[in-house]
This record gives sequence, structure tokens and C-alpha cells, in this order.
Amino acid sequence: MMLAERLPHYARLMRLDKPIGTLLLLWPTLWALWIAADGVPPLHVLLIFALGTLLMRSAGCVINDYADRDFDGHVERTRNRPLATGAVSGREALWLAAALALLSFLLILPLDAAVIWLSLPALFLAASYPFTKRFLAIPQAYLGIAFGFGIPMGFAAIQGTVPAVGWAMLLANIFWAVAYDTEYAMVDRNDDLKIGIKTSAITFGRFDVAAVMLCYAAALAILAAVGVAVARGPAYFLGLAGAAGIALYHYRLIRGRERMACFKAFRHNNWLGGAIFLGLLVDDLLRRLG
Repeated sequence: MMLAERLPHYARLMRLDKPIGTLLLLWPTLWALWIAADGVPPLHVLLIFALGTLLMRSAGCVINDYADRDFDGHVERTRNRPLATGAVSGREALWLAAALALLSFLLILPLDAAVIWLSLPALFLAASYPFTKRFLAIPQAYLGIAFGFGIPMGFAAIQGTVPAVGWAMLLANIFWAVAYDTEYAMVDRNDDLKIGIKTSAITFGRFDVAAVMLCYAAALAILAAVGVAVARGPAYFLGLAGAAGIALYHYRLIRGRERMACFKAFRHNNWLGGAIFLGLLVDDLLRRLG
């Protein structure tokens, strides 16, 4: 098969047709950049992180499918993925992931040395997360670290170091990731039980809905404390209130544990992340006008 014919399979492997994962990485990275810069970050830094987020999310998806290539064919939602169907070979997937990671690394070379050093654990986290589903009871917490590592890297790019609020924001992202990825895992719970994959939805059992809501509450509480620490204005906290309202809407969606409703709640987290970012933007605008 010619390269041009294989490109659509590579695009599907990279989830370019499903941007929700990229957005869930991008929102916390943008929060960090805006708070670190105390306003709009330099354009070149913003562009590097936006493109780097897309590339690393794509690399993570490729590695995830490589790790799950023997399981995906047994799960209703994933049985048609390129590696599961044999449309892409394992060797091709590894070369593609390596190329995407290399491009991401080249992107950050103009930034502070601290960013380059932080990229090493970021790469390890992205590459190792898919394998944690074999032995961690709540691999979603590990995902939260991997998905949130743009936060300390963003602070390092702007300030040359990572202050305490940066690590606090990473902790908030861990709780947020456990919340939204548990919703995601609730979709596949029956299939995951059959094939022996560990997820938070299985670990939490009948307390899954309560755990999701507690994680949302913890994430928003930490972000509120960050807002106080960096002297954010009322608009930022209104953004958090809007995010809390969205989280409550998710409760309505997931309390019946219906597959499609849980998947809708997961995808809806894009709006939760966006509400927090909108609060930051409006807060900055009001401070400039004031």
C-alpha cells in the first residue's frame, strides 16, 4: 500500500479525527501559561505549546493503541482501530510515535533549559501510561500527571522555574483527569472486566459516581486556592463557578451509568476546561481596563 493510502490510517491512529483528547491537554496548559505570564504569554511560546500538545497527544494515542493492540479487538468501542484491524503494523506505529515525539522535542529547543529537562519525564509519562492499566488500580491518576505535565513546562517556559502554584495546578489536573477519565472508563467497564484491564470505574465500583463528583470538587477547590494565591479577580472565580455548574450537569448524565450518557459527559469536559480559561481571559481583560 502506497504512503498516500496509509495516511488516513495514520491519522486515525493519531486520533486527528477526535480532537477532544488534544483539548483536554491544551486547556490546563493554557491555564498555566496565562497564570505564569500574569496575562497573555509570548506568542511564540503559545504556538510552541499548542503545536506540541497536538503532537504529544498524537504520539500518546499511537503508543496507547500499540500497548492495547491485543485487547482493542475485544472491546466494542475500539475494535475498528487501525492496529486492532491490522491496517497499521506494530513497527509502523512505533516509528510514527518516535517521529511525533522527536518533532515535539525539536519544537521546545528555543525555550528555557528547564523546559527541555522537564520534557524528559513528560515523554516517559506519555509512553508508559498505556501500560499502567495492567497493574495500577487507578491508572487515570497517572494519566492526570501525563496530561497535566504541560503545566510545569508552561511555568518553566515563562518563569524559568516551577513555583508551588504550578505543582498545585498539576495536582488539580490529576483530580480532573480522574473525574473525566472515570466517566470514559464507565463506557467500557463490562468489556474491561472481561479482558482484565484495570480502570478507576472498576476500582470505585458502586461509588464511581460519588468518586467522580469528589474529584471534580477537589480539582476546582485547588484551582480556587491557586486563584487566591496569585490574586486573581472575581471573573476567574466566576469561571470556576461555571465549571462547577458543568460538573453538576455531568452528575445528571452519569448517575444512571448509561454508556452513551457517560461518554457524553466525558466529551463535555471540553466545556469545563474552556469555562476556566474564559474566566482567566475575562479577568485579564478587566484588569487591563481597570
